[in-house]
Amino acid sequence: MSFTILLVDDHAVVRSGLKLLLEAEEGIEVVGEAANAQEALLRTKLLQPDILLLDVTMPGKNGIEVAREVAGVSPETRIVMLSMQDEPSYVREAFGAGASGYVLKEAADTELVRAVREVAAGGRYVHPELGARLAFAEARERQDAAADPLSEREREVLRLLALGHTNQEIAKLLYISVRTAETHRARVMQKLDLDTRAELVRYALDHGLLEPREDE
Repeated sequence: MSFTILLVDDHAVVRSGLKLLLEAEEGIEVVGEAANAQEALLRTKLLQPDILLLDVTMPGKNGIEVAREVAGVSPETRIVMLSMQDEPSYVREAFGAGASGYVLKEAADTELVRAVREVAAGGRYVHPELGARLAFAEARERQDAAADPLSEREREVLRLLALGHTNQEIAKLLYISVRTAETHRARVMQKLDLDTRAELVRYALDHGLLEPREDE
């Protein structure tokens, strides 16, 4: 399988090293380079590469921001992010921006080649260890959401309702519209499967939402 790559990194030495590595591989052609976001988008539009190997950290607009715009200039180009950040949140943000691969700069050469080949073939790639950490983080978030399904704003609305405030009073206290307050109230009742104010008060008491706070 043959495919083309556009390299984007603000360091010329890094781009040179990546070019040497990738062009030594059969079927891979580096068709261009870019040092910043503007160049990246212009050359992606002009060259329509199969793969955009994109550094996350660049001066000015970063790689995540560039990734969000790539589909608008070259819909068929797939993105592999190259990053020094090994936190799951960065991986999630990159994939949310449209990337199909995420490789650490400290990764072995063989991993980078494997990543671009996997993405060029239509797959997705993230280092197994980093992928496992991402899966663990997402599972933990799902558990937390199941234990407490309310958002911070919904908890505040619940607390004020349990204290006896009306929708109008809640709207004034939280600087929101009455309709928004009513919507929050409806969502709270639905998420917690509550039908009456008494049930709502009981829930607030059981979860410590009516205890005095430092700012009161």
